[in-house]
Amino acid sequence: MFGVEAATITVEVNTDSGVGYHLVGLPDNAIRESNYRIAAALQNNGFRIPGKKLILNMSPADMRKEGSAYDLPLAIGILVSTGQVLAHTPLDEFIMMGELSLDGSLQPIRGALPIAIKAKEEGFKGFILPKQNAKEAAIVDGLEVYGIESIKEVIDFFNAEIPLEQTQVDLHSEFYEQLKNPEFDFADVKGQESIKRCMEIAAAGGHNIILIGPPGSGKTMLAKRLPSILPPLSLQEALETTKIHSVAGRTIKKGGVMTSRPFRAPHHTISDVALVGGGQYPQPGEISLAHNGVLFLDELPEFKRSVLEVMRQPLEDRDVTISRARFTVTYPASFMLVASMNPSPGGYFNDPGAPVASSPQEMQRYLSKVSGPLLDRIDIHIEVTPVPFEKLSEDRKGEQSTVIRERVTRAREIQTERFTAYENIHYNAQMGVKQIRKYCKIDAASLDLLKTAMERLNLSARAYDRILKVSRTIADLEASETIQGAHISEAIQYRSLDREGWLG
Repeated sequence: MFGVEAATITVEVNTDSGVGYHLVGLPDNAIRESNYRIAAALQNNGFRIPGKKLILNMSPADMRKEGSAYDLPLAIGILVSTGQVLAHTPLDEFIMMGELSLDGSLQPIRGALPIAIKAKEEGFKGFILPKQNAKEAAIVDGLEVYGIESIKEVIDFFNAEIPLEQTQVDLHSEFYEQLKNPEFDFADVKGQESIKRCMEIAAAGGHNIILIGPPGSGKTMLAKRLPSILPPLSLQEALETTKIHSVAGRTIKKGGVMTSRPFRAPHHTISDVALVGGGQYPQPGEISLAHNGVLFLDELPEFKRSVLEVMRQPLEDRDVTISRARFTVTYPASFMLVASMNPSPGGYFNDPGAPVASSPQEMQRYLSKVSGPLLDRIDIHIEVTPVPFEKLSEDRKGEQSTVIRERVTRAREIQTERFTAYENIHYNAQMGVKQIRKYCKIDAASLDLLKTAMERLNLSARAYDRILKVSRTIADLEASETIQGAHISEAIQYRSLDREGWLG
């Protein structure tokens, strides 16, 4: 795997006179140890590694190989080379992957879906892999997928004795059947109508949002419910998301295609590499696992500054590139950022009646932990206040997520139609400067209103663009072709951290 793309490796085996087992082609330690697993698996199934000189090459030889999933093709290569498997069925028609246990059973692998896509692209007839991964690989049309439990089944298949059972999945029916009611629903949230409105706007335009409020005001509760009002994943988005989670080994238990948008909430002790991805053999980080979904950073100022700063580029480019001396991989990272924070170290606003008081200087120091450039990339800043007892004790339920989702989906459809000519732009938050100038035109009165706000709040040029993007989304929710003054004034309200008294 390179990023979310697969590369084909050919296992070559040569048998010669003499003694020795030589595995070449830049294998890592997990592959070098495979000879012990293969020897035990073959012996326990009535076969053996003969006492001859075996040279096993993994081609192309200059590409680093990692992981234990090469056990199965290495074992089959040895058996064919030494005449223990006759291979009536041509070997070169199949991709094989799987880690062997000592009894010959197979353990699941990572990246089954990207490998299956590559196998189809390169014209292979079938894909032989562990049974746990078969459902995921069978998503790919036009490729025969065989899920197996033991190496004995593969040996019997190539000896033309026992055919393998093909795994088949009706992708469309499976995908649409699993679109169920959300686990977390906005109907459970008492009060907080203005915050729900913000969440709806953020979902409709794909805008990043930060919630500022004291402990217990409902920040985390609201954030967890955001995926429930986002439009359902399209089939293309579902496949993209499944590929990333497959590479990270997170689809083994579930199998099949992912049908719900991911919600990732890493702890504030997370490292830079764990967040953006990387390592000696680069793996996707939390921002890539949140692709097409939501990344929730709770207690934003508690995250290390270096961790937050590495997010700045992915927030703009919607992908993350990891460079090494010999290669570079790119992971997609198009996610909605939802952050929450307390307004002060004590957790409360600068209020004399608060249980824990913080001075304005302490608040300033605490808030300055989050850099201005990062806040500039967050479109909506909103204060969350505690819910009064009268609202908490009400029996009346709030508006359901499914109802809000319908409005959000309609607004997204307007945006999809608007950006048909642009390949990488699907909703308002992705607009560049050119699109903002074209689709966010405002009248003279609205321009004066925006100018006054810019001067009074000392907003940056990026904040100016964010206000126009958010106002475009508010107009789309009302199915308005033009941006009105009311839309601009509402969007300006959602820049809390720019106001005097917050960051100076």
